[in-house]
Amino acid sequence: MSTFITYLIPGIPVGCVYALMAVGLVLTYKTSGVFNLAFGAQAYVSALVFYLSVESLGWPIWAGALVAILLVGPLVGVALDRMLFRHIRAAPSIVKLVVALALLIGIPTTMKLLFGNATRLNPPSIVANASQVYHFGAYYVSKGEIVTVAVTVVVVALLGALFRYSELGLHMRAVVESPRMLELAGVNADRVGTFAWGLSSFLAGLAGVLLAPLFSRVSSLDFTTLLVSAIAAAALGSLTSLPLTLLGGLLLGIGQAVLTGYLPLNSVLATGLRPAFPFVVLVLLLLALPGLRGSMEVIDPLSGCDPPPPPLAASVRDPRLDRVARIGFPVFVAAFVLSAMTWVPSFWVFILTQGIAFSIIFLSITVLTGMGGQISLCQASFAGFGAFAAGQLAMHLGLSVILGALVGAVAAAVLGALVALPALRLGGIALALATLAFALLADNVLFPLGWLGNGTTGVSVPRPVIGSISFAGTRAFFLLALVVLAACSAVVIMMRRGMTGRYLAAIRGSELAASTVGINVARAKVMVFALSAGLAGIGGVVYASTQGSVSPTDFNYFFSLVFVVLVVTTGVKTVEGAINAGMAYVILQQLLSYIPNHPAWLHRFSGIEILLFALGALGYVIHPEGMVEFQKRFWTERIARMLDRRGGHQPSEGSGLGGHGEALLEGKAPDGWRPSEGGGLGLRGGAAGLDGTQG
Repeated sequence: MSTFITYLIPGIPVGCVYALMAVGLVLTYKTSGVFNLAFGAQAYVSALVFYLSVESLGWPIWAGALVAILLVGPLVGVALDRMLFRHIRAAPSIVKLVVALALLIGIPTTMKLLFGNATRLNPPSIVANASQVYHFGAYYVSKGEIVTVAVTVVVVALLGALFRYSELGLHMRAVVESPRMLELAGVNADRVGTFAWGLSSFLAGLAGVLLAPLFSRVSSLDFTTLLVSAIAAAALGSLTSLPLTLLGGLLLGIGQAVLTGYLPLNSVLATGLRPAFPFVVLVLLLLALPGLRGSMEVIDPLSGCDPPPPPLAASVRDPRLDRVARIGFPVFVAAFVLSAMTWVPSFWVFILTQGIAFSIIFLSITVLTGMGGQISLCQASFAGFGAFAAGQLAMHLGLSVILGALVGAVAAAVLGALVALPALRLGGIALALATLAFALLADNVLFPLGWLGNGTTGVSVPRPVIGSISFAGTRAFFLLALVVLAACSAVVIMMRRGMTGRYLAAIRGSELAASTVGINVARAKVMVFALSAGLAGIGGVVYASTQGSVSPTDFNYFFSLVFVVLVVTTGVKTVEGAINAGMAYVILQQLLSYIPNHPAWLHRFSGIEILLFALGALGYVIHPEGMVEFQKRFWTERIARMLDRRGGHQPSEGSGLGGHGEALLEGKAPDGWRPSEGGGLGLRGGAAGLDGTQG
């Protein structure tokens, strides 16, 4: 028993900090409806400011803490609310989740641009002489641990009193249900929301400063990983109860500490299960508590008054432009292939092949999110499974990479179907968190195994040979990758045009209505997950064969988050959007590498392409069809009007929608139209209604 208590005591202060972050998540969610996945990034901002003010500028600890916690923390929250989150309170959960993901990857990159990317070791503690030890019999605790526990208890108690006994707390609870209905009662919902975001960000700053000394350096990835534990603690509190959230944080902190003490040192369980433990708990809670899944979805009662989403460009394109598109696209593809096979340097052909590989992976997001209306945060993990399967088969069994790619795709598809089994009971935020749990399990437990990802050594994946034809050359493999991309794109387009696409559009609008007309919702969800995972697996094999070898770091869970942000930035509903995202990602990376190789520039601008896409994803709030698709529709309409003026005809109003194109472009709902919850343009939940996608 004494050994257990020895392991238990260090887990209590860690659990308290988890609880602080979880309370901030709950506060934000219950007042804005946003499950703020960027909370860890906000904590990182305050921790970085505290470190720089104390270690670099030589400020006293108390001054640095005041600035980081009471000034910077709340200011970040207020800025996010006023510039962004107050405008999406009534938006669908998928919009809120995408915006939070964009901030999660964009905020750390912004900090690197502002303050550089130098390694910041041994962050200071908020408490003077924090390592001073107090003995209680055979046990001991440090001064810093005592202060952490005391601060957490006081903060949670004050927040509980605020929510229970104050009028402001009542308004904060009401604003999430419907800010518009709250304003009908004479309450300024914007002011209430701003206060809630400032208070939540204060908690993020406090947690960041308290957490920093637990690590050897100040790193944004550490705070993102800690967010995992905070989410699990918030789930234990059912996203409503502050005392239960505090208890959940304590239990998780103690559980991880006990696991560290009892698991064998340097074993896979010790290095993998401990960081993945909180999300294992989260998945079990999501599956076991139906009420928790319901509490994660907040729907504004007045959302039915919102106009329908804008149509895609193909649905409003003037018929006179169809001929140009039919001729122009083959000409462009032919010129692209001819250039790559002749005068384009081999190095850039290699870069373009990487873009093709990413485009195939991104097609999996088009299928799952654009067509299925779900968000998966483990697509990079599926790509890794496909790549590692093909590499292992080639290395140990001598199989062709072509056959290995097919086996890897099937393996990834089967794995996707297994991950989809919880999807039969989950959806929205709950499903996204469950898939993120799987990605963390893959990173920490599965990929380090020698028979799969082979740890840091990685796996070699040769380029294929078909008979006497070798694709080892850069241009030859580029041509093969392009053929694979064309085949995958054709599968997605045929699926979208067929009955499967119509079924998915109906499910996206209303699962209940779809089931009443005979659609098997469960089978459709499993199928779309399996197809999506299979596409990601094929893309992973193409990427691995392009590189020659890959390791688990190439398919880290963070890339899954980045992938979603990339695709929604360009256009998640079209094949073209996935290809644009893949090509833009690699080309922009390469162009930015030409920045002068001076340390002051090199370190700060590394990864800036992620920030650019994150900023583009923020436009998803206004243009959920994607910025590229929006521009295409805008210029299509503009060119059509120019043709009308030259021909002396009345301006076209979007023949593809029966005269409603202009109204939709202006954000107006035509008479007789009702919005579709899943992005459709037809009747809500109609099995055979329009799905708003292009052919």
